[in-house]
Amino acid sequence: MIQKVEITIDGKTVELPVLEATEGTNVVDVRGLIAEGIYTFDPGFLSTASCESRITYIDGDKGILMYRGYPIEELAENSSHMEVCYLLLCGELPDQAQLSEFVQDIKSRMPVDDQFKHIFDAFSESAHPMSMLCAAVGGLASLYHDGLDIFNAQHRRESALQLIAKIPTLAAMTYRKTIGAKFIDPDPELEYAENFLNMCFGEPGVSSNVSATLASAMDKIFILHADHEQNASTSTVRLAGSTEADPYAAIAAGVAALWGPSHGGANEAVLKMLAEIGDESRVQEFIDRAKDKDDPFKLMGFGHRVYKNFDPRATVMQASCHAVLEEQGIEDEPLLKIAKQLETIAREQDYFIDRKLYPNIDFYSGITLKAMGIPTNMFTVIFAMGRMPGWVAHWDEMLGSPFKIGRPRQLYLGPSKRDYVDINDR
Repeated sequence: MIQKVEITIDGKTVELPVLEATEGTNVVDVRGLIAEGIYTFDPGFLSTASCESRITYIDGDKGILMYRGYPIEELAENSSHMEVCYLLLCGELPDQAQLSEFVQDIKSRMPVDDQFKHIFDAFSESAHPMSMLCAAVGGLASLYHDGLDIFNAQHRRESALQLIAKIPTLAAMTYRKTIGAKFIDPDPELEYAENFLNMCFGEPGVSSNVSATLASAMDKIFILHADHEQNASTSTVRLAGSTEADPYAAIAAGVAALWGPSHGGANEAVLKMLAEIGDESRVQEFIDRAKDKDDPFKLMGFGHRVYKNFDPRATVMQASCHAVLEEQGIEDEPLLKIAKQLETIAREQDYFIDRKLYPNIDFYSGITLKAMGIPTNMFTVIFAMGRMPGWVAHWDEMLGSPFKIGRPRQLYLGPSKRDYVDINDR
């Protein structure tokens, strides 16, 4: 039996059906209100389900994150990023033959055309890497636009493969541009994360010497960031995609949305905060400032808008972070010492425990990337690399089902109709 709710406005009652979710909260279908000349008001869309999806489920109160029904902890512990990419795109985990074919499909598409590399000539070495990545991802449309039918499932799959394959190459090129170094081509003998690190830090013509610990940590970062339901950047991809835009343009829009410090820039903000604190002796001073309601200072990397209990990704990232710190032997690095002290305080002091201000994934990923030698301005680029399979999976899901162009409404509070006054009479 379909559940319904009733809403009465100006004496008129409208029945609205309740749609049942397989997990989590059911939703009230308010689409019928438009026929009555009524819209709902929901700034930030915090109480609005904008679509149906079968990709990712989050229960923030219980600290649950699942890709296609699989808990993130199990995937991060047992799977590679390539397996997770396949899962998000295809709906099921691959068998060995399927995985091998998928990996080869990705490796064969990682190289970037020599002519296309000149897109980076337009940028100075001081340009932010995200500005270059936005341009490069959008620029891929110039290579793969002709003949592309976004309503053809095979064409969408090819676009997805191209984006997942080329994002580490483009990301590494943005880094090499900022340091004025020659680009390094992907090596088909290397796995995804190792390839990225080698393209960043290797030398042309020299075999990779990326450590297994660093490659594993980067692979986990990609897995943990692969999707996060209808967040700002994913919603942006869906909104842009709903116009039937080129997929590379839609994904570039997602990259731009991710750039914001309230979204993908959060782990970068963690490092800026640690630099502001500057020394272990000042940690308590900044803790006190964070507790002061009249002080604008905020502790970055603690708590989460969605997760009200704990961030399940942070638990996985914590172990990976400590493994990197141990291998790199840099526990005495000043900013990392500050971070470890903050971590201890947040896990032990009642103030943080009561308010559920636990270290989140941005805290640990920021520290990990810092320990790996990744510059702060590259953090959001790496986030974009991890999120790519989620973006393309949502784009593909939307176009593979009936959809409408996104068109939010508004509560108009401007002036009512006014008479026009000639400029000479104003």
